[in-house]
Amino acid sequence: MKNIIRIAIRNLFRYKRRTFLTSSLIALGVIFVIVFAGLGGSFKESMIGILTDSVLADIQIHKKGYVVSIDNLPLNIFLDETNLNELNKIIDPHDQIEAYSPRIKFGAMISNYAQTSNIRLTAVYPEREAETCPALTDRVAGVSKDRPFLQVGEIIVPDILVNGLSLKIGDEVVIVATNKDGSVNGTALRIAGVAKGVLGPQGKDGYIHIDDAKTLLRIEGEEVSEIALRVKDFGKLKAVSQQLQSALMPLKDQSGRPLFEIHTWEQLSPFSSIAKIVDLLLMMVRIILISIVLISIMNIMMMSVYERISEIGTIAAIGTEPLKILALFLTEGFALGVMSTLAGILIGVGLLYFLNVVPISFVFGMMHLTLAPQVPWGEILVSSGIVVLMSLFASWQPAHKASKLEPVDALGHV
Repeated sequence: MKNIIRIAIRNLFRYKRRTFLTSSLIALGVIFVIVFAGLGGSFKESMIGILTDSVLADIQIHKKGYVVSIDNLPLNIFLDETNLNELNKIIDPHDQIEAYSPRIKFGAMISNYAQTSNIRLTAVYPEREAETCPALTDRVAGVSKDRPFLQVGEIIVPDILVNGLSLKIGDEVVIVATNKDGSVNGTALRIAGVAKGVLGPQGKDGYIHIDDAKTLLRIEGEEVSEIALRVKDFGKLKAVSQQLQSALMPLKDQSGRPLFEIHTWEQLSPFSSIAKIVDLLLMMVRIILISIVLISIMNIMMMSVYERISEIGTIAAIGTEPLKILALFLTEGFALGVMSTLAGILIGVGLLYFLNVVPISFVFGMMHLTLAPQVPWGEILVSSGIVVLMSLFASWQPAHKASKLEPVDALGHV
């Protein structure tokens, strides 16, 4: 076997230019897959991190029927005190839940006494919301880090409304809202900070303290729109969601229907489709890599067999078994694939380390993303396996043809 490997490698270097060009093409495909996987993975992680850590949280729990009506921000599909006690019994003991925050979401009107506009408000307990969405405070400008980002009597106004209504921090605004009974109520709040947009220029999402929301909406006791949860290990998000779903399933309403519904961030955000597109593009890149390897190695091996027919006839005439001839050409294709893959991995990993030293920053929608790609070792293993398998597959037909040549016919080939 050692002789076969030595001869196979020597044969590859007999045609240095052709071997170099073919190996470079395969290595380029490997490099492209590695770099794309690193950048694409970093883009997905950055985008998901901004959405979950500053807006949505990882998981949300609602009363059944709330999400299908979420555009209207219904006030009649709330989690009441009994519901919250049942949820606390499930959430508190769960070892994968790092933090959770109750929220009240509703639509309102905001006025500076001269102009009026609509606003979507999320009422929160600031300390609990900051634990559940730790990046939220980073996008709230004007609030000192020495205090909670929100207090009773204050409002965080989105930047689009600050500009549209010519507001500034410290101004007093009036919030007018209709409660679930149809009564119109209002309250004056002071602007404590400005929330930078995440979901685009159309975003009009502000924050108030949950105690102010209860007063404004005349809510007695504990009632909230949703519970937002943060998991300790984001990689276990699906498993945690399924565990919570199983725990909530036995809880039914009087008609026997499920009482609660649970959704992960990707079920609530349209940006999840972008993450799926990145995965699809990576799959397409893999297909391109397979095509490059298959065509390149099959071409070079067929040329190698055609040019060495007389040589094959000679070694067959002196008693070399067909299986050894087959193994020789398969080893050539395999060696070419392995050498190309190793070169591609070294260059691809080097480029990713360089991109970590010089990170790429850009704006996607209203998101400020910084790509610092990690080396996708899993993708490297998959790509390496693909190249090696395709190398053997592409070498099989030329190698099989070489092993079946009759010595007399091969020696007479011109």
